[in-house]
Amino acid sequence: MEVHVVSPPERVLPLRPEARGYHSGLLDGIGPGTLYFLRLDGTRDRPDPASRYQPLGVQGPSEVVDPAFPWQDGQWQGLPLSDYIIYELHVGTYTPEGTFASVISHLDELKELGVTALELMPVGQFPGNRNWGYDGVYPFAVQNSYGGPRGLKELVDACHRKGLAVALDVVYNHLGPEGNYLWEFGPYFTDRYRTPWGRAMNFDGPQSDEVRRFFIENALYWIADFHVDALRIDAVHAIVDFSARPFLRELALAVHRQGKRLNRAVFVIAESDLNDTRLIRSPKVGGHGLDAQWNDDFHHSLHALLTGEDSGYYRDFGRFQDLVKAFREGFVYSGQYSFYRQRRHGNSSRGIPSDRFVVFSQNHDQVGNRMKGDRLTGLVSFDELKLAAAVVLFSPFIPLLFMGEEYGETAPFPYFVSHTAPDIIEAVRRGRLDEFSAFQWADKPPDPQAGATFLSAKLNHRLRHAGENRVLALFYKELIGLRKATRLSASSVRGGKRVTPCEPERVLMVSYGRGMDEVLGVFHFGSRAAYLTLPFPEGDWNKEMDSSDQRWLGPGSPVPSLIGSEKGAELSLLPHTFLLFKRGKGK
Repeated sequence: MEVHVVSPPERVLPLRPEARGYHSGLLDGIGPGTLYFLRLDGTRDRPDPASRYQPLGVQGPSEVVDPAFPWQDGQWQGLPLSDYIIYELHVGTYTPEGTFASVISHLDELKELGVTALELMPVGQFPGNRNWGYDGVYPFAVQNSYGGPRGLKELVDACHRKGLAVALDVVYNHLGPEGNYLWEFGPYFTDRYRTPWGRAMNFDGPQSDEVRRFFIENALYWIADFHVDALRIDAVHAIVDFSARPFLRELALAVHRQGKRLNRAVFVIAESDLNDTRLIRSPKVGGHGLDAQWNDDFHHSLHALLTGEDSGYYRDFGRFQDLVKAFREGFVYSGQYSFYRQRRHGNSSRGIPSDRFVVFSQNHDQVGNRMKGDRLTGLVSFDELKLAAAVVLFSPFIPLLFMGEEYGETAPFPYFVSHTAPDIIEAVRRGRLDEFSAFQWADKPPDPQAGATFLSAKLNHRLRHAGENRVLALFYKELIGLRKATRLSASSVRGGKRVTPCEPERVLMVSYGRGMDEVLGVFHFGSRAAYLTLPFPEGDWNKEMDSSDQRWLGPGSPVPSLIGSEKGAELSLLPHTFLLFKRGKGK
């Protein structure tokens, strides 16, 4: 193997082969800005698989980057995971410019909203300048069109100075199809398994130790060099590993050790559709030791209940009792038969701490993997949007918002790419059609290759300042403020969580804490007014929030501001409403 330096003066410099397929060399006259390829077999020039920057894209030369940066977040030690209120965003569509720098200009409004952590969709170099990020082929190289490595550092630094944590979505289960030359450098892939997106990574076969090291070094790179606070590991169900020492366990251990060395709280969060608590259980009891995982069951329960959709994976949901179980335990499917999967699915999450689950009413997958990429905004009423927000933000779990949902963004989030190879473009188009076959949706998805598809996903931030959108944004802000003021995550641990369903009215009561710290949420999913006696604990209860109040564009609430209860409270609940009460001595 050789280094082909293409910056003047152009030259070819040899590397010395070492054990286990590595090559090394000390090269003179190489500094920041130097462009180079790695030359294989004396003929093939390829970008560096561990390239830190691809200024000319996935086929161009790699660039040497100076890792130095004038960090100003020296006092930052991170946040407890239980304090995370996550805001997921896609850099390319969040602003008209689609850059890290342009995101910085919105941090004040996100801070004012009350979120505590930004989660960035993948930023590893992908083909072209428009992509969700899951077609990245250079895991260490920050996307050039977003602003490269310095731009990302500036964004993270700005977030930390405002008290915001940063989570980064990383993809270790596959690489994209265009510009993917990693297989030429070693046995990084295996033919024994397949993923929905192509060849699987070799995490448990011959010479897999060095493959593991490549990705673990990537995780540590984000934590140490970019000061990232958490990693969201994409689709861990596609990381096939039957070894006695699983890659995910090794990854979590390495990241936690790195955080301890840096005196920072750092976390590993999994995306998985397996409903397997081994991911988040301690290695002492056979688990992998990850800190949390996304809970799709919570989303599916809420979405199916609000929309009535019953195709695809929503076939398994839609019962009021599903959401009740999600609140009580986390997973809905904990070993019972799934009609969608045609087999038993999941294991029990009963007893797992609430802050091990990330929940949401929308995210990039659940919006983007719809035929038109349509958001919940276009599927349900304004009252139901408020109810969905309350369900997520008044849950005991870690809440996640998808960019724009807080003000009812109407722009879709369809899948988009900017490949150059005609065969890959056509394969992506066919893949999207196949993906929707189980849902039996009419029409066809937007062309993922078309520039117009990408542009349609750009947010319209001006919406937040007028009409229903403004009121919804204020509603989200109020909910987040109440979540913090009631110390919801802390009280749910100290005082326990009590979930009381009232059927057939489809009213759910959830209370947290004890004594004067106790708070109680009432969620009404019925489409008609309900008149019922709710089993309030004895004492006086102050109404802290009511989604049917006129300030939230409701018709006006029939529920008084103070409830005095000895055996129960007779209430009239309007359709699709949320009420929050706090134990008190009256107002």
